[in-house]
Order: sequence, then C-alpha cells, then structure tokens
Amino acid sequence: MSGVLALRLAGPLQSWGASSRFTRRTTESAPTKSGVIGLLAAAAGIERGDDTALAPLAALRFGVRIDQPGTRIRDFHTAHHAVTGKSMPLSERFYLADAVFVAALEGEHTLLTDLHAALKSPVYLPFLGRRSCPPAAPLELGLYEDACLERVLREVPWQASAWYRKQHRFRPEEGLTVLWEAAADQQGGADTLRDQPLSFAAAHRRHALRTVVTTKVPVPGAVAAGAPRHDPFDALEDESS
Repeated sequence: MSGVLALRLAGPLQSWGASSRFTRRTTESAPTKSGVIGLLAAAAGIERGDDTALAPLAALRFGVRIDQPGTRIRDFHTAHHAVTGKSMPLSERFYLADAVFVAALEGEHTLLTDLHAALKSPVYLPFLGRRSCPPAAPLELGLYEDACLERVLREVPWQASAWYRKQHRFRPEEGLTVLWEAAADQQGGADTLRDQPLSFAAAHRRHALRTVVTTKVPVPGAVAAGAPRHDPFDALEDESS
C-alpha cells in the first residue's frame, strides 16, 4: 500500500543549498529533496555513510508547496581552524527568513509510518537545511493512506503564519507554487535539479539529477481578493467606541 507523509517546514531561518561554490553557499527558494531526506534519515538514526539504509528513503517521490516564501538574507561567516587557530576564509551564506513550506513524500506506507514515528522521537535532532536552523514547531502534518503526492499538496490546509495570512489575499488566478518530482508521464516540460541523494558520506557526498514539475495550486481556505473579512476584534472596538 502506498501513502504520503506531509511535513510543515517552518522556522526563523532555513537554508536549502543544492550546490556550494567555495566560500559562497546559496539557498534554493524551496526545500530540496536532499535536505528533506537528510532530515528524515537523521530522525531515523541512519548514519551518514550508510548508503544501503539511505536508498529506500531516496526512492520516495518528493514534492513541496511554498506557503510563505520568506525573505532571502545574506550573512558572513568567520571560523578558525580547530587545531592551529588560524583564521579560515570569510564565507558568504544565504538563508530564507520566516518561510513556511509543506513538503510531502510518496511511497510505501510501512516506510512512511516508520519515518512518521521517527519524527516524533528523533534519534538526531532535525534541522532545516543547516544545523543552525532548527524548526519552530513539530514537523509532522499527517500520514495519508492510499493517497497521491499531487492530491495532498493541493488539499493540505494553508500553513502560512497568522500575520502573513492576514496581510495576503489571493485572486482566483493566483495560487501557491508547487514543485513535485515528475512521474513517468510528466517528463515533458520538467526542469532538472541535482538534489537526488545517493550518499551523505562526508568523504564522498553524491547527488544525481531528478526531474521537477513546477505549477500552481489554489490556496486552500484563503480569503479571496475583495471578499469581506471577519475580524472578531471588530466587535470589541465597536463596544469601546
């Protein structure tokens, strides 16, 4: 039986790099498959060099919905050699601040059940792309039996922060950006991204290309542009005036 595991990825800072060039470490605009599989592998206690245990997780079909895009920020990082104390080259690192994403993984239900349990009691603490980026809330959104990736990413309630939801209204033609791993019949018009994990071993990290389809889905439960808003505090303001 197949299923889908849904995650809410939210925190003060996130960083999802698909590539690093010398001292410049960028972030993608949405979580990478490599980053999310690494998070799950850590929660399940899979060691970095255990490529055999990693393989079933890497075979899961991955998708992500951008519920709150956040703001890209840049930071400069200094470090010293642990033995000599010599200053290391100044590095430039990028992060996403105040972003919220819904990630989903489709695959064999038993494996997803185990991963869902691991998120509730992780062997190694999860982080959002880098160790300096802890999640702000529990990660698991739910485990769906006999479901498909596309359906879950269309139907999971909008996870944006309350202040962001209050400030944003959506026209009918607008929606949330979704990136999902292309199925066998979706190869046409798909992009490629080198974030398919093959090995997390420190000595030889390896990633392959995978195909990604980018589309839009309606905002679940969003207030349409021009629609009247109900604010429960309006009644208190009327009584006090």
